[in-house]
Amino acid sequence: MDILRRTVLKGASASGVLAAALGAGLLKPTQALALDWNKAAFEAKDTPAAMKAVGAASAAESKDLKLTAPDIAENGAVVPVDVSSGIANTISIAVFVDKNPYPLAAAFNFSNGAMADVAVRLKMGQTSIVRAVAKTSDGKFYTASKEVKVTAGGCGG
Repeated sequence: MDILRRTVLKGASASGVLAAALGAGLLKPTQALALDWNKAAFEAKDTPAAMKAVGAASAAESKDLKLTAPDIAENGAVVPVDVSSGIANTISIAVFVDKNPYPLAAAFNFSNGAMADVAVRLKMGQTSIVRAVAKTSDGKFYTASKEVKVTAGGCGG
C-alpha cells in the first residue's frame, strides 16, 4: 500500500508543478507548434513548384540517399516509405508524391549530428513517383526517386 501511495503522491506533485509552470507562462506549448514551416511548399499544386519552394529545384541524383518503398502498394491509403541519408551533414529530408493534389507529403529537419533516417506512411491516390530530397548544411540538395504502383486509391480513389 505504501508504494501505491508514493506513486500517487509523486504523480500529483508532478502535475501540480506542471500546472504551475503553465500558469506562470514558463511553458508555452502553443509556440512550439508549426513555428517554422514552409507554407508555400506545402501548398504548391505540382512537384516542380514545391521543390522550388523548398529550394531544391536543381537537386542532383545521389546513390547515398536511400529511398525504400514497395513496388506495388495494395492500399494507397497507407504506403510505407523509408528514407535514409548517407550524405554527410544532412540537415533536412523532404518527401514528395508527384501525382498527389499537394506533392510535398512530409518534411523533416535534423539537429547537428542527428541520423538522417525517416519512416513515413503516405497516402497516394494513384500510381506515382515518390521522391526524396535531402539538404546538406552547405545548402546542396540531393534526390532519389522510385515509382510506386497503387492498386487501391487512398486520396479519394
